[in-house]
Amino acid sequence: MNNKLVRVRDNIASPPPLTAEQAAELDELRARADDSIDYSDIAAVTDLSGFVPLRDRHLFRPRKQSTTMRLDADVLQWLKSKGKGYQTRLNAILRAAMERDAA
Repeated sequence: MNNKLVRVRDNIASPPPLTAEQAAELDELRARADDSIDYSDIAAVTDLSGFVPLRDRHLFRPRKQSTTMRLDADVLQWLKSKGKGYQTRLNAILRAAMERDAA
């Protein structure tokens, strides 16, 4: 049995072609005047001091580094008993400890 994780990512540079319905909707939206847009249900943003660009806030992933660790057998068994992703769980536990220590 092959248990490899396969990631499928959309290619932003060449998205799938639009359907005729989607193209018609976009044409209709392009033809609208800006003053016809109803903003009444959207709160006005007046303070941009806390603005963080999306690329910096959500897409940042720390670089991973491979390492070898020696763990107590019962600790490793406990991590693995929670299901797949024990290394990710261990990383989250260590990150939480690091952030508590840094505070």
